[in-house]
Amino acid sequence: MSSKPYIFVTRKVPDDALRLLNGIGEVEMWPEEESVVPREVLLAKAAKADALITMLTDRIDGEVFRKADRLKIVANVAVGYDNIDVEAAASRGVVVTNTPEVLTDTTADLTFALLMATARRLIEANESIRKDAWTTWSPYQMAGRDVHHKTLGIVGMGRIGEAVAKRAAGFDMDVLYYNRSRRPEAERKLGVRYAPFDELLRSADFVVCLTPLTEETKHLFAAEAFRKMKKTAFFINPSRGAVVDEQALADALRTGEIAGAGLDVFEQEPISSRHPLLAFPNVTALPHIGSATVETRTAMIELAFRNVRQVVRGKAPLTPVQP
Repeated sequence: MSSKPYIFVTRKVPDDALRLLNGIGEVEMWPEEESVVPREVLLAKAAKADALITMLTDRIDGEVFRKADRLKIVANVAVGYDNIDVEAAASRGVVVTNTPEVLTDTTADLTFALLMATARRLIEANESIRKDAWTTWSPYQMAGRDVHHKTLGIVGMGRIGEAVAKRAAGFDMDVLYYNRSRRPEAERKLGVRYAPFDELLRSADFVVCLTPLTEETKHLFAAEAFRKMKKTAFFINPSRGAVVDEQALADALRTGEIAGAGLDVFEQEPISSRHPLLAFPNVTALPHIGSATVETRTAMIELAFRNVRQVVRGKAPLTPVQP
């Protein structure tokens, strides 16, 4: 086996990004951009890898770590890392890193765009033209709901939550937030107000979920939560699909408990056109594109590569995940 560190990248990335690993070791990349590396291939590559550069679609669990005797780092190209067993990594001395900060503004842009598209029925309106359904004009044709001067409830006031609150200020929105701990600096800087979870649900016209996926947040939004929301309220989720009980959301939409939903993530991805939530015209669905701009995805990949370069050289990682 080569004495050079072996680095495996689980998805095709731009050649320009690979320059960051020049001279560091032997780099191999799964050649497909649109398909997930097969499990058996991942396990085989992990068994000889010093570093894995992974995507959120890769399940890096105890089985992987048991086979990966040489592994020093798993660099995840995402902010979230629920696809990685961080405890198993720590028990074997493997560093896990993510890509925070570089995608904050891009994801906040998408979050607010999804909110606006859902409230103003933009996808429905576009489809009406494409299907030749626009035959006349009427006062309430494709009438949506205002965004300005409404109440925005942010569940999870991290970096992205703060960036969404900044954008809401431009629309003269009253911003409430719920978080595990109070954020006095954000309250002072952004004029946001802390509210208990139930109070936020009852008060907000738009409920935006920006929490990570943990044991505590799995199915945080279930039947009880949707029942507490206004019938005129919209639920927006660009975080992780499993924070939502999708059957409960479908029931809430079917019975009119909420006005609509904007979703960039789902419990099982990818979804097809047969997904039950796509049966509702008041659901705006996107294929997990929260950070999907050329600039941001490039920055995420480059940050993951820099983390690998640091660790392989025996230095501290730039953005380690704490178990």
